[in-house]
Amino acid sequence: MKRLDLAGGPPTTIAPAPDARGGTWAGDVVLFTPNVYEVIYSVPAKGGTPTPVTKLDRSLHTTHRWPVFLPDGKRFLYLAANHLGGKEGNSGIYVGSIEGGESKLIQHANARAIFASGRLLYYHDGTLMAQEFDVDRLQLHGDATPVAEVLRDPGNWAVMATASDNGVLVFQSQGEPKSPVMFFDRSGKALGPAPFSGRLEELHVSPDGNRVAVTLDEGPTADVYVYDLKTGARTRLTFGESVLSSLWSPDGTRIIYSSRKPGSDLSDIYIKHADGSGQRELLLSSGLADEPKDWTLDGRYVIFDRGAIGSRSVWILPLFGDRKPFPLFPKAEFDHFFGNVSPDGKWIAYGSRESGKNEIYLTSFPDAVGKWQVSLGESGGGIARWRADGKELYFVGEDGNMMAASVDKSGGSLRVGGVHSLFRYPFANGRLHGIFDVADKDGQRFIGSMAPDTTSLPLNVITNWTAEMKKK
Repeated sequence: MKRLDLAGGPPTTIAPAPDARGGTWAGDVVLFTPNVYEVIYSVPAKGGTPTPVTKLDRSLHTTHRWPVFLPDGKRFLYLAANHLGGKEGNSGIYVGSIEGGESKLIQHANARAIFASGRLLYYHDGTLMAQEFDVDRLQLHGDATPVAEVLRDPGNWAVMATASDNGVLVFQSQGEPKSPVMFFDRSGKALGPAPFSGRLEELHVSPDGNRVAVTLDEGPTADVYVYDLKTGARTRLTFGESVLSSLWSPDGTRIIYSSRKPGSDLSDIYIKHADGSGQRELLLSSGLADEPKDWTLDGRYVIFDRGAIGSRSVWILPLFGDRKPFPLFPKAEFDHFFGNVSPDGKWIAYGSRESGKNEIYLTSFPDAVGKWQVSLGESGGGIARWRADGKELYFVGEDGNMMAASVDKSGGSLRVGGVHSLFRYPFANGRLHGIFDVADKDGQRFIGSMAPDTTSLPLNVITNWTAEMKKK
């Protein structure tokens, strides 16, 4: 996060904000959310060490974001939301204070709010609503009045509208913007679109490189589709499920995926034929939240995440013997996730917050002996992908760059070197750090889901919008 003097001069860094979710400025204090699953932080406008000013109750919410200062410069509005199915109803607009204390729920909503001209502007079922808001008593008064149908980003709960205290309202109209899927080379040059598009939650290229399995966000549900990369022909594998993650079997004949139980945070893991034939087969039902992240090339192990955000751990499910799953780190006291095993089956890359931020590490597989840090300095990282020969590892850095790390496994030992940026990451943010995969075995092309193209949806300006409200 940077500050720029309108009179000129270079920008000044205020604080790290690797995957920010909003900011607001009053006096010499800036409030912001630096990352996806974070709280609201306060930092001096001149820069300094951020300090949390809200506290997450993870039984209700997984994020606090989109802060907006109220006129006194001390209290602020923010959205408290939940990424997990069955708990979307917990989301709402709250008022907090830079002086601490309990926050107060003002209005249930699932998008950021605006305060202007004595009114709270909030999103409800596609419509921007306005209601009088007493900032002294922190109470809504009167009836809510519809203002306009506005665009909302379903990925981060941003509503595309803003208002000023002199009566000007700007908003973007509702619509269904396309979300293209694009190919890029190692320099970041766009190579053209894939023959399909959509609002993706996840994307994985098949072992033969000819197809992709995607988890497609379809509103209240998310389902698995397989697309042919040459023709765009698609096969739908699930119908009306809440799929969290999906990936290929080593031979490319099946898809493994997790499906959330209705009205619950818990999820089971299933397998289904990639051509859509047959019924799904239950692979794991533990009564917990399990999401598959990798399937070793020898077909012997499935790697999955277990647990809710903030308390995840990497687990291993053998597909032989008694098939009893076990944790990669039995005594870990830190959040770790997204395990990805090297092609030779001897090493596993994973994300971890043991340092206080997302980093990529390597350890031996499956016994987790030794540890090598891959992401260094400001890069950080969450999701890692191997090149087919295991000599390179790709990940998205906290600084927004696609990173590559060379991995030398000769002589039975491991050495990480040559970590460098390939190009500025062009794809849409995923559930942690991007929706992408390596498109070729030699690591020369990448494929990923782009942010929705909203340029075809008009921006609208209303002057004296409060007068229009009185007419209604």
